[in-house]
Amino acid sequence: MNVINELSILAIATRLQRLAEQMRKDGLLIYKAHGVDFEPKWFPVIYTLHVKPVLSVVELSAEIGYSHPSTITLLKELEKQKLIKSGKDKTDERKRLVQLTEKGQALINQMKPVWQVMIAASTQLTETKNNLMKAIEEVEQQMELQSFYQRAKVIMAANELKDEGNF
Repeated sequence: MNVINELSILAIATRLQRLAEQMRKDGLLIYKAHGVDFEPKWFPVIYTLHVKPVLSVVELSAEIGYSHPSTITLLKELEKQKLIKSGKDKTDERKRLVQLTEKGQALINQMKPVWQVMIAASTQLTETKNNLMKAIEEVEQQMELQSFYQRAKVIMAANELKDEGNF
């Protein structure tokens, strides 16, 4: 066991990041094994535009839960690959609307069977006694109510009051 694993809950962000990196790396291998030229980091944008065909950049950022600059970076990569196209909204020139190109739509059709394989493999990995997806959803819901930082502030304030009472 390495130091990070021994830290348990203190290193939860690091462990989740490691897990995400391994899933992305393996996802890339799965796509390649199926002859699909696709970067897993593009998935949230591509899939969201598959489900919601035309979105503004701001709407897309909100849908995928990424910052505006991170979304812009992904969009630039996807436009360079000719998987998406964008243009100004005719009703509001300030808005930039994004959608899949024909090449992007064709890629979706190529990926659908691969996604079924990925769903099956992910299900095998996560359906244990303590379901990972359920745990992630619970933590996300709790963080919407009160962030990790806000919780830490409350605990620090309580500890300060407790320490003041010992004098």
